[in-house]
Formats: sequence, C-alpha cells, structure tokens
Amino acid sequence: MSYILKKLVVATSVALTLLFSTAGLTMPTTASATEIYATNGHKFVNTAKSYIGRVTYRFGTRDPQHLTFDCSAFTQFVFKQNGISIPWGSSAQTQFGSRVPDKAHLAIGDLVMFSVNKPGHIDHVGIYIGNGQFISNTKSSGVVISSLNTGYWSTRYITARHY
Repeated sequence: MSYILKKLVVATSVALTLLFSTAGLTMPTTASATEIYATNGHKFVNTAKSYIGRVTYRFGTRDPQHLTFDCSAFTQFVFKQNGISIPWGSSAQTQFGSRVPDKAHLAIGDLVMFSVNKPGHIDHVGIYIGNGQFISNTKSSGVVISSLNTGYWSTRYITARHY
C-alpha cells in the first residue's frame, strides 16, 4: 500500500505544482484598444495604398464596381474593406469615432478632415498614414499621398477622428 500511496502523493504534488505554477506558461492577454487600433490603422493604410492609380474621382459618387468615388466614399470603401462601417460624406464622418485633440495625437488610420471650398466647413477627408502624411482621393490626381504640414493641405486641416 505504501507504494500506491507514494505514487498518489507524487501525482497530487505534480498536479498541484502544474496547476499553480506559471513557469513556462503564458496566459493570453487582451490587446489594448490602442494596439487593436494600431493594427487596424495599418490595414486601412495598406488597403488605401493598394488603390493608388486605380481609382477615379467623381464628386458625389460611390461606385465600388467601377472604382469611382468622391473622397468620403473612398474612405468609407477602405474602412468597409476592413470590416468597419462609417457613413458617406466627409462632414458625416466627423460625427462618428472620437475626436483627435490635435495633429500631435494623430494615429495611423485616423480620418483627417479638411476645409477646401468654404472656410471652416469640412468638405474633404483622407486617412492619416504617419510621418505627417495622409492618403486621399482627390479631384486632380485620384488617390494620392500628401503632406499635412506643408503645401496646399497644411492650412486646410480642420480635425481628425479615431474610429
């Protein structure tokens, strides 16, 4: 009997050690909202970049079959390709997500909004790609990467949204 009792004690001891030990085992962790957002942000950017030279701009148009979009239809299309639904319309897109306090807090994948025609009125939108740049569908060039901090867009930036 003592042999069986010894085996039982050893087996119980090993089981308890494994149960309460974290050596060699890692528990899955929950990703933070920032980590999830950063991952999605890169997906949005990569998707948008894949359409450079392939998309036609037409104001008021949302035609994915022919890759013809206005700026907000393009951002809506890119986000939808990555499982996120956002409204059509640059002004409407400012009503969703959370406000980015200033350019210094932009994250890759944020929507950046601009005033092109009427001062203070949001009428253009793009996707922040990092390093002070964004990608958008423009009337003059289709899908292009532009600077937020120099040139035409630098004085037209209004706000940005995290989704």
